[in-house]
Amino acid sequence: MRRITGKAKDETLIELQSTADSHTGDGPAVLTAFRINLHSDENGGNGVSSLSDRGTLPGHTETDKLQPNKDTVFFRDGVRRIDFVLSYVDDKDGEKKQERRREFEANLEKVGLELETEDKSDSKDQKTYFLKIHAPWDVLATYADVLKIKVPFKESDIPHSHDVPLEWLSQPFRLPEHIMRPQSDYFTYHFDKTKTDFFLINDKDTFFPPSTRNRIVSISPLKSEYTFYNKDKTGIKRLLSNGTYTAAFPVHDCRYWKRARDAECESERYNLYKHWAKFLCFYKEQPLNLIRKYYGEKIGIYFAWLGFYTEMLFFAAVMGLICFTYGVLSYDDNISSKEICDANIGGNIVMCPLCDEKCPFWRLNTTCLSSWQSHLFDNEGTVFFAIFMGIWVTLFLEFWKRRQARLEYEWDLVDFEEEQQQLQIRPEFEIRCTNRRLNKITQEMEPYLPITSKCARFCLSGATVLFWISLIVACIIGVIAYRLAVYAAFASIIKDPMRKIQLVGRFITPQLATSVTASCINFVIIMILNFFYERVAIWITDLEIPKTHLEYENRLTMKMFLFQFVNYYSSCFYVAFFKGKFVGYPGNYSYMFGSSTRLRNEECDPGGCLIELTTQLVIVMAGKQLWGNIQEALLPLMRNWWSSRKGRHHPENHYSRWEQDHVLQNFSQLGLFYEYLEMVIQFGFITLFVASFPLAPLLALFNNILEIRVDAWKFTTQFRRPVASKARNIGAWQEILNAVAILSVVTNAFIMAFTSDMIPRMVYLYAYSEKASMKDYVNNSLSIYTISHITSHNIIFEYEYIHYSLDDALLPLVLYRYRDYRYPSGHQNAYARTMQFWHILAAKMAFIIIMEHVVFVVKFFVAWMIPDIPSDVKARIKRERYLIQEYLHNYEVERLKLQLSASFITEPQSEMSLTSDKHEVLSECL
Repeated sequence: MRRITGKAKDETLIELQSTADSHTGDGPAVLTAFRINLHSDENGGNGVSSLSDRGTLPGHTETDKLQPNKDTVFFRDGVRRIDFVLSYVDDKDGEKKQERRREFEANLEKVGLELETEDKSDSKDQKTYFLKIHAPWDVLATYADVLKIKVPFKESDIPHSHDVPLEWLSQPFRLPEHIMRPQSDYFTYHFDKTKTDFFLINDKDTFFPPSTRNRIVSISPLKSEYTFYNKDKTGIKRLLSNGTYTAAFPVHDCRYWKRARDAECESERYNLYKHWAKFLCFYKEQPLNLIRKYYGEKIGIYFAWLGFYTEMLFFAAVMGLICFTYGVLSYDDNISSKEICDANIGGNIVMCPLCDEKCPFWRLNTTCLSSWQSHLFDNEGTVFFAIFMGIWVTLFLEFWKRRQARLEYEWDLVDFEEEQQQLQIRPEFEIRCTNRRLNKITQEMEPYLPITSKCARFCLSGATVLFWISLIVACIIGVIAYRLAVYAAFASIIKDPMRKIQLVGRFITPQLATSVTASCINFVIIMILNFFYERVAIWITDLEIPKTHLEYENRLTMKMFLFQFVNYYSSCFYVAFFKGKFVGYPGNYSYMFGSSTRLRNEECDPGGCLIELTTQLVIVMAGKQLWGNIQEALLPLMRNWWSSRKGRHHPENHYSRWEQDHVLQNFSQLGLFYEYLEMVIQFGFITLFVASFPLAPLLALFNNILEIRVDAWKFTTQFRRPVASKARNIGAWQEILNAVAILSVVTNAFIMAFTSDMIPRMVYLYAYSEKASMKDYVNNSLSIYTISHITSHNIIFEYEYIHYSLDDALLPLVLYRYRDYRYPSGHQNAYARTMQFWHILAAKMAFIIIMEHVVFVVKFFVAWMIPDIPSDVKARIKRERYLIQEYLHNYEVERLKLQLSASFITEPQSEMSLTSDKHEVLSECL
């Protein structure tokens, strides 16, 4: 017997150890112990508080209070590794919570976990207790067998890659080999506790990496049952939700800026920060294998997808830059803009007012700047770029499937059943569903939600989603009304509208000012609605009480993406497909909310609505990315500073590893959900409306380069170490990306046909131009209206006389122009559509059909040509399965031989003893 003074000054542990157990080599010795709390009462006397009700407490030790290295991931004995940490504080419900903790910890010890407690007097805030958990070999082996965790049985004999020509060109972008491949490649097989000698086990303490250890502890032992007031309750999540424990987390292996002093500690966090999280490493490849080894496969898959998406964006960004460069270089060849800016052509064309009563007539050359700007994005190269992006999306998705298949093999996810982890019943479902029924498969009673309650909850959830989507539509209508009213206000402020239509300076026109301010207001509304709906979506998903974690994530994903889709893209859809399409014509205008409101539907500039769509896209997309990066970088930093500023009176190295991690932000179960959502929304911007802004992929590329490093910085410095989770793929987001990719082909075809001015120009060039040139196209695209036919509320009569010629002679205004293809007054079909309009419409429909069919045919052909699984990965999988069968067969044969040889040794001895007994019996009889 030996006495060990505990960490707390008022505790002593008396430990009895079996001699036989201490010599056992298969695992740690089993400890039989009981703890006695010695404390002083208020009168100065000593009291004894026995915890004998805990009975045998194997492994719950409190060793000598020395002064060990504070920055350590081991128990005080320096041998047993800390796999998980629970923290708690004493509060007003201390007795009830203490009873829960006592029972829960006793159950942890029953399954074989070893515990060690840090007293609150040693914590920086003098309030928090820390319970350290270590999983010995027997526990790890048992649950690794249950969870079918793959472990190595033979070193791989397949080379990583072949020599690539000009490989030296990629050297500046590569990381050291020990960072890219932190461990050797092995052929792996599901762990079997009965066949430990089949696997490559050199050291049982390090056989399972820390990420696997904390995953085992979190999935199985920490879901131990505890009974309180005769109610069955399970899992650490429930204890966290009712405040019994304040936090549960695995610890980082070291400080991120400095290697661990303990040579046995891997210092993987330091390597990740040095080679991955620093922004100066933005041009380097990501250490995906190290990320997977430290954080688990689920987080590794996210960063692999984000990195691959960023790599593919490079090609789209280059093509978009080439398209934009073509628009800049062909700037001087834009005949239409030259005619608009020409004082003798555009200066003599008087356009109809853009609103009733307050808006004046205006000359066409006032839109000179916007016509030049439109040409930068609305040119022949845009058509090619729209087709290219349709094919690029397919290549991105197909090549990602191949990359994903390779990662599945390299990370031992080929045979991984996601149901093992995701299809577990949520504790919230068990708690809130009081009804029980017999499971026909397991023959056990399980909770269930009655069909009536389920229907009622779904109806309320669906009504809530429809309400919020209707609210978005109402906000968009409000922004449209703002655009109409504000434009009229801007126009009424102008003193001399025929000469000085500019509002602020010479580059800001009422149209541009209205478009920019409306886009900014729309962005603010989007962010406000998004802030509130995120909480509403979680609330209604909780209200539905999904049974499993996978079901919960899928339902929340669909709700959030549906809302975000409408919220972020509705304004762009309005500008692209509705603005300027339902205007009418002078004398018969269409009005929003009826003619009594005098809010006439918006018209497009003579150059088209594409430039306004570009403005809307840039403001919403760039604003979202900027705000998202600021939010992701600053919020965790400020929260960690606020939580750590109290009670810290010493340098960081005076505090233990678990205390340093305790003040960090918790990485929630939905943490990756928001990261994926942000990137998928961006993916929609660069695919659905890319025809209006070829530089969108370039903006996304710059954002993603920053995003990768910001996320890496958050994970390594601002978040606690997440519990390692497995995932084969990106889940439901794959189907969402496929749907967005198909929709993008349709939207870009319609943008090129109906929003761009490309088709009308092509029809004029090849069907109506006399010399196959764009000369006089502007005049051809404008219809004529007689001012005497206009109604009184459509114009300001003080502008009936204007400076109509260059010699400033005041002449009466008889005719003015408007953007449409209609017959003039005096024609037998006055103000009816001309034949050219129907030719253009037919050309638009033909373009949509041809473009969609061409892109879809190429998409499906490319998808058919590119196999989802690379051939070398298929060969590796087949070879690994062959080796598994061969090695298992040889292993079983050798095992059988040993058993037979052992039986042959014992059988002759038994036969000899039997023969001697027979001789003795015969001699006695004689």
